[in-house]
Amino acid sequence: MPTITHARASLVDLEVETVRTDAVQSFVKQETIFVEITTDDGLVGTGYSYTIGTGGRAVLSMLRDHLLPLLPGQDAERIESVWMTLFASTRATTTGAITSLALAAVDTALWDLKALRADAPLWKTAGGFRREVPLYDTEGGWLHLSVDELVAGARRSVDEGWGGLKIKVGSPRIADDVERLRAVRDAVGDRVDVMVDANQSMTGAEAVRRARAFESLDLAWFEEPLPADDIAGHAALARSTSIPVAVGESMYSIAQFREYLQRGAAGIVQVDVARIGGITPWLKVAHLAEAFNVSVCPHFLMELHVSLAAAVPNGRWVEHIPQLRAITRTEMEIVDGHALAPQRPGLGIEWDRDAIDARVVA
Repeated sequence: MPTITHARASLVDLEVETVRTDAVQSFVKQETIFVEITTDDGLVGTGYSYTIGTGGRAVLSMLRDHLLPLLPGQDAERIESVWMTLFASTRATTTGAITSLALAAVDTALWDLKALRADAPLWKTAGGFRREVPLYDTEGGWLHLSVDELVAGARRSVDEGWGGLKIKVGSPRIADDVERLRAVRDAVGDRVDVMVDANQSMTGAEAVRRARAFESLDLAWFEEPLPADDIAGHAALARSTSIPVAVGESMYSIAQFREYLQRGAAGIVQVDVARIGGITPWLKVAHLAEAFNVSVCPHFLMELHVSLAAAVPNGRWVEHIPQLRAITRTEMEIVDGHALAPQRPGLGIEWDRDAIDARVVA
């Protein structure tokens, strides 16, 4: 058995590639938490997770003080056992962001090791359903952009051959949201999927009101209209509109997804591998969604999520937000509007170690 001999963690501050704003926040920076796990057969697995500006040092502390000391001597191939051992050791802080983000950095490193040892890419190791997944763009849809800028970005996406694009909503006046969306829909026609994202900014009543105003725009989904813990509100909204309700990026346990699916409160699942605690629980959520005949369209982390969305039958979209180009040597491959999962063994991300080392802050 490949035994874990050493594990180390570090925190890297990564500058934001472009200005990103939504109804509640701005993307300040990407705090990237790296974990490297070494086994006695000489392999080294690299995993990571992230925040968008706060909490990175708390995650690093959780890893260094509590989780990483439990790893030496464990069998690296028993990923379920390792994950549960670490999870059980943090009962006082689960379920929550700090523990999940820390677990994700360890778990993705173990999956990197698993795929490296198999000399296979992650998308095959995790299921291997297909290699290519349709791509949609978020970078052209931020809330601070003018109508003209939105339209220009939407046309660029169409020219690139992408099948979908996402526009941020939650303007103070509903008429402004409608104006922006109508301009984009008129620019791209009815053969391109348009998604909207409110980033948990609305009350239940306001979300119903806005969904009614959006109905004629033929939207692919209405994302995070309400706070993530308002399952009843999402269920009521889903019953009131034909627009699929999308949730998941702000959820940190499999049980939360189960509740949403059981209550008909989610038409699209956007599970985030970092926030759910790693690839191990990500796959469980994806298969749970499949049992409810619901598509998975993961949030952010396109360089990793392309492989996971490709691995499962219900992986529907990959979200285009490039954020790792400053610390990687290659970019995600895009062909004919589809993201292609990398063929390299392991996670498939070719890290630029010098660039990473230059940005280590802890």
